[in-house]
Amino acid sequence: MAIGGTGMAPLACLLQAQGHRVRGTDGPLYPPMSTLLEQAGIHPSVGYDPAHLTPRPDLVILGNAIHRSNPEAVEAERLGLPVLSMPQALSRFFLEHHRPLVVAGTHGKTTTTALAAWVWTDTGRDPGYLIGGVPRDLPGSFRDGSGERFIVEGDEYNAAYFDRGAKFLHYRPETLILTSAEYDHADLYPTPEALFDAFAKLVALLPPGGLLVACGDIPKVRELAAAARCPVVFYGLGEGNDVRPHGAVEWGEEGSRFRLLDPEAGEVEVVLRLAGEHNLANALGVWAAARHDGLSAVEIAAAFARFHGVKRRLEELGSGRGLTVVDDFAHHPTAVEKTLGGLRQRYPGRRLVVLFEPRSLTAGRSFFFVPYREAFAKADRVLFAPTFHSGRLAPEERLDFAALAAEVTAAGVPATLCESTDEVFRRALDEARTGDVLVTMSSGSFDGLPHRLAAALT
Repeated sequence: MAIGGTGMAPLACLLQAQGHRVRGTDGPLYPPMSTLLEQAGIHPSVGYDPAHLTPRPDLVILGNAIHRSNPEAVEAERLGLPVLSMPQALSRFFLEHHRPLVVAGTHGKTTTTALAAWVWTDTGRDPGYLIGGVPRDLPGSFRDGSGERFIVEGDEYNAAYFDRGAKFLHYRPETLILTSAEYDHADLYPTPEALFDAFAKLVALLPPGGLLVACGDIPKVRELAAAARCPVVFYGLGEGNDVRPHGAVEWGEEGSRFRLLDPEAGEVEVVLRLAGEHNLANALGVWAAARHDGLSAVEIAAAFARFHGVKRRLEELGSGRGLTVVDDFAHHPTAVEKTLGGLRQRYPGRRLVVLFEPRSLTAGRSFFFVPYREAFAKADRVLFAPTFHSGRLAPEERLDFAALAAEVTAAGVPATLCESTDEVFRRALDEARTGDVLVTMSSGSFDGLPHRLAAALT
């Protein structure tokens, strides 16, 4: 049920490939998930109806979009059918016979998971993997490989209506890459401490013979790592990390070039075709985990140089009329700031015009006012779309984007709150200057705005 979810659809395809007969239900589905399911030979029913449970299935897997009152969920309970959440099913059918490498954290999960899956694949280890995005260099976002490793993006969202804990608590981590720990998902975690407690439970799952690879540049990550029962390797750009760049990092439009001082291989030159310090840090985490698994420094560096990232992460969609359109998933203030930093490196000297949609329930909350003000100060022009979930937020919870636009403008970066996505589209094109980089930022589809802009340039 809810077969079209970004985790559910790949899981359904994995199960079908494993030899099970899979059917499912959801609302109307669209690419890419509808295409993914069709290619696997799965043809979901539209809408929820107890009749969809005939013939009687052996197992029901529920996505976290399914509520307790869903008519199919009610019928499954009445019939006494075995029910699993998506992460429980992934654990049972795939993680039990692999060594799970879990990537978790507030930021950087998708890119780090995709890079790890690419490195193990490119070096011939044939891992299984499940990635919450579309990697550019792999044939898809999922695979049940023949190798020992299964690399999975550890999502902190709840598992199901009957299991409100984080998904990653079902993932049996043998190795954990913890990229960050910052408050997010206020709709699920009422306080920062509640979210950090979930991360602490994940760290506690690591066996004594496992490995925690932790970003040592973030104090909260170091605090969480202190409770680990297994060895810990810290990575990052700061001096206090076990894995860090040796000497200066060379930044350019194509990414970065740096050196690592490896205990066995000595000084190794690494080329990374991803912009931004955050992506360099992500790569260092993958390096530490891969070296621990016995991959050689030479083959890891070669794989890094051939990695081109993930769609919707600093993805250039098109250029024309002297303009460039870039799409990014950034929605948390820290992600906005890091994305803008990466764009400054990739497009030096060009004006950055940010088109921002507060899409998630967290992005529209008032406690992010000051962090957003500081993040958008790194842009040259900002256009805010309406808050997507404003109707689900109480007035005292809702961030006043008109006031935010006024303060960002007063600080020297012209910012405007638009009445609609169409107004964002019109203003962006009307005001565009030769050389501008138009950056769309949203955790959702943004009503197709990124691709509409790219099409308009041609």
